[in-house]
Amino acid sequence: MSQAFVKESDGEWLHDVPPTLSALTLHLTRENNGVRVYEKSNHYSDKHKRELHLMSNGLSYAKDDSGKWYIAE
Repeated sequence: MSQAFVKESDGEWLHDVPPTLSALTLHLTRENNGVRVYEKSNHYSDKHKRELHLMSNGLSYAKDDSGKWYIAE
């Protein structure tokens, strides 16, 4: 997996992004060299026991119990 979707050049990690979808979208867009990343769909995952957000970069993201974003595989 590419670190480009996890860490920004200024040192912001995915888990440091505020727990809002708009903040996640902004972070992922910055990491994608300014090419807009958007939510394609969302659903509740029984496997992860939480809501998953499928983004246009092909990865699914969720928030842990602390409200921190992570890549859900």
